[in-house]
Amino acid sequence: VQLVESGGGYVQTGGSLRLSCAASGFSFSSYNMKWYRQAPGKEREWVATINAYGGRTNYADSVKGRFTISRDNAKNTVYLQMNSLKPEDTGVYYCKTSFGKDYWGQGTQVTVSS
Repeated sequence: VQLVESGGGYVQTGGSLRLSCAASGFSFSSYNMKWYRQAPGKEREWVATINAYGGRTNYADSVKGRFTISRDNAKNTVYLQMNSLKPEDTGVYYCKTSFGKDYWGQGTQVTVSS
């Protein structure tokens, strides 16, 4: 199982970024996918979930209305579109899937300047 995040970067407050997580080594279309983030000095927190077929999504209250999770099962990729970014969105963003155990990517850094 391999999860590889990309798309992070440096952006000003109010800007947008689109993160991608490319998956391999398992039946991607069979499993829910999640995004998490970890700010400096804080615990990792859940951001969003999308079900296996992409028809159901859930978001943390802190990102609801600003972030959109989506997936392309033909490309084995899950996305996180992040709009209206705030400095408190700064952190390392990880994708995760679970079957038997949790599998994490290596993360991608997002920095939002004030």
